[in-house]
Amino acid sequence: MEPLNAEDPVVIGPFRIVGRLGVGGMGRVFLARSAGGRTVAVKVVHAELAAQDEFRRRFAREVEALERVGGTGTAPVLGSDTTAAAPWVAIGYVPGPSLRTVVGDEYGPLPPATVRALGAGLGRALDHIHRAGLVHRDLKPSNVLLTVDGPRIIDFGIARAVDTVTDGGLTSTGAVVGSPGFMSPEQVRGEKVGPASDVFCLGSVLAYAATGRSPFGTSDSGVHALMFRIAHDEPDLTDVAPALTGLIRACLAKDPANRPTAAEIAETLPVADPWLPADVLARLGRHAARILEAEGADGTGGAAHAPDRTAGGAAAGDPTGPTGGSPAAAPAPEAPRPRSRRRVLAAALATAAVAAAAGVGYAFWPQGGPGGTPGDGRGTGSSSAASATGSRPAGAVPAAFLGAWEGVLQGTPENPRETVRIELSQGPAGAKTAVYTHVGDGRLCMGRSRLVSADEDKVVLGESTVTTSVPARRCMAAAHQTLTLRSPEVLEWTSGAARATFHKARTGSEVLPAEYLGRWRMKPLVEGPEADRYTDEVTVAQGAVGAAVLRTLSAYPRTDEEGNALADAVNCSWTAILATTTPPYVVGPLTPEPGADPECVRDDLGSYLVLTTYKGEKVFQVYPMTDTEPAEYHRPD
Repeated sequence: MEPLNAEDPVVIGPFRIVGRLGVGGMGRVFLARSAGGRTVAVKVVHAELAAQDEFRRRFAREVEALERVGGTGTAPVLGSDTTAAAPWVAIGYVPGPSLRTVVGDEYGPLPPATVRALGAGLGRALDHIHRAGLVHRDLKPSNVLLTVDGPRIIDFGIARAVDTVTDGGLTSTGAVVGSPGFMSPEQVRGEKVGPASDVFCLGSVLAYAATGRSPFGTSDSGVHALMFRIAHDEPDLTDVAPALTGLIRACLAKDPANRPTAAEIAETLPVADPWLPADVLARLGRHAARILEAEGADGTGGAAHAPDRTAGGAAAGDPTGPTGGSPAAAPAPEAPRPRSRRRVLAAALATAAVAAAAGVGYAFWPQGGPGGTPGDGRGTGSSSAASATGSRPAGAVPAAFLGAWEGVLQGTPENPRETVRIELSQGPAGAKTAVYTHVGDGRLCMGRSRLVSADEDKVVLGESTVTTSVPARRCMAAAHQTLTLRSPEVLEWTSGAARATFHKARTGSEVLPAEYLGRWRMKPLVEGPEADRYTDEVTVAQGAVGAAVLRTLSAYPRTDEEGNALADAVNCSWTAILATTTPPYVVGPLTPEPGADPECVRDDLGSYLVLTTYKGEKVFQVYPMTDTEPAEYHRPD
């Protein structure tokens, strides 16, 4: 959790704001308390999205779905105002990590007793969802949070009423709804889905919990190959404990009629007490203690009580953070951010409970706080170096630092979630000699930073000016940054509590490989006479960092409120700015081109570009900067 800044409200509806949990492409999420002392997560929609009628309708549908479920095995809605100038929803805060984080990053596969208890808890939650007349449609490990009292299902951004799910796994854009690896055969085929579809996904989730992998493999061989395996192949349950095999195999029956109901699963499975391993329970206890400390600090007075902040005020700050104050706490737990299948370049709506744990990336945090000395700023170090070399004035940038450097703040070099690039040019102290490019939490921010001091092994950057913000007006200037040279090709970057290793990177206006350039087209996911009405393609152009090198086109039939295709079409085009020159190539969030249809506005987190080969054919992959599968494009025939 981060401290509030001067632009954040202190009250939203009846809830008092305690701190900032995260900022995503859709809005800001705050930790708050009700008048009765209950801890809640409040999601406030960004102003530019609140101005769009279609987005307001989507947000209202999400809130309505959450309210229908009512909180059993989920995060309950405790208040909302979808008609406010800044629409918001308050949801019971879920103080736990996702199943994906626990199994994939921290603990590993869970013991059989825990998996049985997980199945029982998720079965109860799904039964409650189904009794409310809904189908979740996106049950996966990142949409399951683990708490002391049992699992919670989150993210109702694509949940639909059973009696309206006539399009199966397709959205109005023709996109397959769900996450490859955790979809049902009927979703893959675009058939009508019902509660049994969620049960199939539950089987895949339980297999993942028991083994650490999807029972149908990964998308390394291609998303279409993965979806084919789901529809036609038997699951791989090799490493599943014998006590779990029968249940999981029953859930994964290809015929929906042969699967057990969620209620039958809940009634059949025993629940251990405690249900989680000791190491996971210990983490939950530490997390709860941090929340209590934050609330206690808020109760003693401070920035959270500033009287001049109200809900619906200024837009949220950029992940580059405020220009004063203390460094932020460690990042919150992993954020499940779902996506639409065809519009895989854009992250779909997420619930406030998801965003409460959502991608709070490391930021550029100031050192020292108000009144502190910016960085080291050792005048003696700079002047002595200059005297020794006699080749540059005091404070000038050493030759070893000149050029571009890139690093990953969150994720890995192969799967980045947040990146920073700094390009240093020559100049005296006080000049804005550094250009930075930051992609994270649904923003691309570029700006120029002032050189504070420099010596042979360290450069300190201070005050900055924003030059590019995507989305518009969402970036704040970066604060203090320190670069420490470790070798001719490696330096260490720090900014308050944030730290990363940067490597030398290319500069210039022709940094993308020639084989990336040109037009690529997605293979159709819709069959039949309407197939020609759906188009998804991208064009890659050459350019320098800061140039719009990716252009995406999407066309699909407009639909009525019941999801029926109309005669006219929606034609959308977006562009994305290049942010790095080291593979995989990162681009910022997609921006609709001028005059775009209101339906073309989508949440987007930024992406990275990969070119691979499958069965002798080049495949261009666009990965969203979140835990999901890529969009795949091929050269047109």
